Amino acid sequence: MDFTFTEEQQAAAEAARGVFADVAPDSVPSPALTQGAVAEGFDRELWARLAAADLLSLLLAPEHGGAGLDAVALCLVLRESARTLSRVPLLESCAAAAVLQAHAEPELVSELLAGTGRGETVLTVAAHGRTGHDPADRAVTARRDGPQWVLDGVQTAVPWAFDADHVLVPAHTAGDGTDRTVLALVPRGHPGTALSGQISTTGERLGELRLESARLADRYVVRSDGAWERLRDLLATGTCALALGLGERVLRMTAEYTGGRKQFGHPLATFQAVAVQAADRYIDLRAMEVTLWQAAWRIGAGAAGALPVHGDVAVAKIWAAKGVRRVVQTAQHLHGGFGADTDYPLHRYHAWAKQLELSLGPAAAHEETLGDLLAAHPLGG
Repeated sequence: MDFTFTEEQQAAAEAARGVFADVAPDSVPSPALTQGAVAEGFDRELWARLAAADLLSLLLAPEHGGAGLDAVALCLVLRESARTLSRVPLLESCAAAAVLQAHAEPELVSELLAGTGRGETVLTVAAHGRTGHDPADRAVTARRDGPQWVLDGVQTAVPWAFDADHVLVPAHTAGDGTDRTVLALVPRGHPGTALSGQISTTGERLGELRLESARLADRYVVRSDGAWERLRDLLATGTCALALGLGERVLRMTAEYTGGRKQFGHPLATFQAVAVQAADRYIDLRAMEVTLWQAAWRIGAGAAGALPVHGDVAVAKIWAAKGVRRVVQTAQHLHGGFGADTDYPLHRYHAWAKQLELSLGPAAAHEETLGDLLAAHPLGG
């Protein structure tokens, strides 16, 4: 299969490399060295530079000030951001904007999306459910009450919840005889909502969002079939792109360290045991990459396949969850004492890798999902 990127996709990746070039991963303290969150909010200066480079509007149509590109372009940019551990809600805001553009009412689309592409409006997504281990779309209920919707429930670990202007919340309908998933766009500080602070493995501040009879006008609730599934797949594939970019940077750090560090008069990288471990991690990264582009291409092109798109996303998640963990663990082992030093940048990469793995969920669960899909859609059947 030809995974050659288009000129527009390559231009997006090149622009991202320019924006992230001066981001220093060690400019933020390790979560192990802080009593609370490593920072109160995200990097607003970097966010403004991303907006100026038109990287926040990649997935938006030209009529909304965007480039009209696809999930592959977004993943290329996310890959670059992860190499420097950039602290911006790039994935959440872009994914939410793309789904709203495709499924929300025209009035809401015109109201929000131009500002989103310019970086003036920040969106995030509540996608971890009540506990982080249950389906996000079952954690909140939504019922009609005249011209409004009433929301009740809890979503945990909402990224950038204290910074975003709106949170896109999946909810299942109740009280009207149906059982389907809708997406509710909840403004920050909206009546009937409350935020409690949480801290992620990376040291970033998250929020537990509680909704108690929170009322929203009808136009803020997206009822289109497939909206939640598309948002979920975009978030998962984008997270795989973050894992790939992080893993590639960590393997490069490891190569640089073992190439310069000498034992018995020879660089560590020349020892067979070191070279074999590094080679295994390179294979992990290449598997992560090819499965990522397959999933992103299916999402962007809407292409038919032997399995539903969710099957390709599951394969990408399996490799990303396993691969990023193995890459950082090998890196810490080959760095020796430096691998355990919380002042050394590798420690922050390890924390981010663990957070990405937790966000993706256990590989065994995705393997079970893939098995169910294969049973329901036998290849060649």
